[in-house]
Amino acid sequence: MPIKAYDILAKLSDADHIEKPPTVYRALEFLLENQLIHKIESSNSYIGCEFAHEQHQSQFLVCDSCNEVMELQEPLLNSALAETSESKGFVVRQTHVEIHGVCADCAN
Repeated sequence: MPIKAYDILAKLSDADHIEKPPTVYRALEFLLENQLIHKIESSNSYIGCEFAHEQHQSQFLVCDSCNEVMELQEPLLNSALAETSESKGFVVRQTHVEIHGVCADCAN
């Protein structure tokens, strides 16, 4: 389940010590740079990477009902996006695909 930065901040803080937002954002930036987590742009939240130990481009299935996110690695989709972009003369720097809908559990 994705988590927002301020929810992480709340979990790290207690009555005796309150963490500061820059601490969390620096940690998130480090994790993003090292591809250990992904940012779910549509909800401004973060999720652990399921394929952290391999170079990859991911797609995300986002359930609009329960907010679960499933990370996919679909080479055919990556190829189609790369080929289409290249045919238009577009140089891709980053690909981030979120597909919104309803998961199997919520659909039942």
